[in-house]
Amino acid sequence: QVQLVESGGGLVQAGGSLRLSCAASGRTFSSYAMAWFRQAPGKERESVAAISRSGGSTGYADSVKGRFTISRDNSKNTLYLQMNSLKPEDTAVYYCAARDPNWRNEYEYWGQGTQVTVSS
Repeated sequence: QVQLVESGGGLVQAGGSLRLSCAASGRTFSSYAMAWFRQAPGKERESVAAISRSGGSTGYADSVKGRFTISRDNSKNTLYLQMNSLKPEDTAVYYCAARDPNWRNEYEYWGQGTQVTVSS
């Protein structure tokens, strides 16, 4: 129903910034609530930020509040994660995910992920 492809990851020094993008296929992008997750080796996947279908509501993990901003452009079928003041503990593979609020409470569509590495 929707295919997701992340981009924008890379290597950055602590204190730097990156913007991740998630390109979604299909005509139903605006029907999905979206989120960013991340997972470091040996650790559980954790939710980073989420955004409602219209973009009017957002939520963030405490660890990234004030530093990360999630946004979406439904006209471009694209989800973004602006990451500022990056810390080494932000190093992880970042995934975008989609869910249909009218059907499931769980995210059912996932991208392949993009690596973010923050050096000290």
